[in-house]
Amino acid sequence: MIKTGNLRSGLPARPLPDEVVDLLVEHPGLRIERIVSTGQATPEGQWYDQDSDELVLVVDGTARLSIEGESEERELGEGDWILLPAHCRHRVTWTRAEPPTVWLAIHFR
Repeated sequence: MIKTGNLRSGLPARPLPDEVVDLLVEHPGLRIERIVSTGQATPEGQWYDQDSDELVLVVDGTARLSIEGESEERELGEGDWILLPAHCRHRVTWTRAEPPTVWLAIHFR
């Protein structure tokens, strides 16, 4: 089955209380999501520690990530991507709220 879409369509006109995660593709060992952030950040003291590798691309907007063991936050802008190996503890410390920050997240094993 052929599917099409646009990562920039259907974006919220104002900040929302929670991120929006749209599942685009899911197969064994592969999950592709569009994530729309409007100012959200990972709660203080909480870290993502995933069983799969994750490639993250910022399509629109700006965000900052903290990687455990690194002293400086990483800022990602439009077109920037980062590959986070499985169990690389990380957290989102800031996202641009308006217009929204749009991510493409590819989780794979």
